[in-house]
Amino acid sequence: MEAELVALATAGATTLVQQMATDGWDAVRRRMAAFLARRQGTADEEVLEGELEVSRADLAVAREDGDQDGVAGVTAAWRLRLRRLLSEDPAAAAELRALLDEVAPGRASETVGEVHNTISGGVQHGAVIQAGVVSGVHFTGPPHRPHPG
Repeated sequence: MEAELVALATAGATTLVQQMATDGWDAVRRRMAAFLARRQGTADEEVLEGELEVSRADLAVAREDGDQDGVAGVTAAWRLRLRRLLSEDPAAAAELRALLDEVAPGRASETVGEVHNTISGGVQHGAVIQAGVVSGVHFTGPPHRPHPG
């Protein structure tokens, strides 16, 4: 699958799961169910809304229990579903992008580019982060290591 569609499916799933915890969830749920119904050729939006609500309930339980694997599982399930949909219907990408831009406007300018790290000079005892965007990270200094000898 084209890397751009994989990135879009990932952004879609992440945004969808983030929106599950917002006050605007009802509108997002209806919009996503309508999108899925159109693209899957089914008129039963209520069934799709129900599936989204089940995911939201699973997410709420996982968050309440501090179960990060559970949270990641809900996101992964929607990422897989959106990837499958986009691979079967690449034309759905434009509609999904528009939907994401509406429900999470701050996400509109985010793009994933190539990230390269080069580490040289032996063993690294500090943090190495590889990411397209990093925010809210604070390092206080290298860890204390006893000198050999």
